[in-house]
Amino acid sequence: MALELYLDLFSQPCRSVYIFARTNSIPFDLRKVSLLQGEQYGEEFGRINMMRKAPAIRDGDFCLAESVAILQYLAEKFQTPDHWYPRDLQQRARVNEYLSWQHTAVRAHGSKIYWLRLLIPKILGVEVPQDKMDAALEDLNGSLKLVEEKFLQDRPFIAGDHISLADLVAIVEIMQPVGSGLDVFESRPRLAAWRERVRVAVGTELFDEAHQEILASQEMVKDMDASKMQVFKPKILKLFL
Repeated sequence: MALELYLDLFSQPCRSVYIFARTNSIPFDLRKVSLLQGEQYGEEFGRINMMRKAPAIRDGDFCLAESVAILQYLAEKFQTPDHWYPRDLQQRARVNEYLSWQHTAVRAHGSKIYWLRLLIPKILGVEVPQDKMDAALEDLNGSLKLVEEKFLQDRPFIAGDHISLADLVAIVEIMQPVGSGLDVFESRPRLAAWRERVRVAVGTELFDEAHQEILASQEMVKDMDASKMQVFKPKILKLFL
């Protein structure tokens, strides 16, 4: 049985798994899961991941959730080039440091901006208070400053001279608020230069393909059937507002 990847490319973690597998020519069958339409709550997906989150994988009889665990599993099983998840203790520690930090920082703050600027007002029809937006932008800017000044510093990539899992996870997270129309790179030339290095390292066509849907989000919401999201409205508003 071929490796199966359960993904929704609107999701940052899903994009990191997709790009990593494609960049390293890992054979897989793509199983699309629409998170915004609630497909993760279906019976079939529940058998793959009872936590009801994407990404998830099925490798024969083995199922695995959580993007970081999946990336590490794929890197080790398919013996991808060492720079992705270095054997050198200190370089690997640099990668792990970012992967351990990002969940409650760049990922959380980028997702919140995406919801506040786009999905909540355009799909749920709820006006976002300015103080909530200002606070979310402050949190995102703080995280981006740490990416530049702590994780990147003057290095080409987070762990040194070559791309790693940390760079891949970081870039897909930072691209999320861009999908809402916020240009986070405009006043950050160092971050913009790093983005281009990552884009070249994984392949420009693949990078652009993986981000095509998220960057078209503003057009996508115009045609989206919002009725299926209404059932999740109280939970979403409680989470973000």
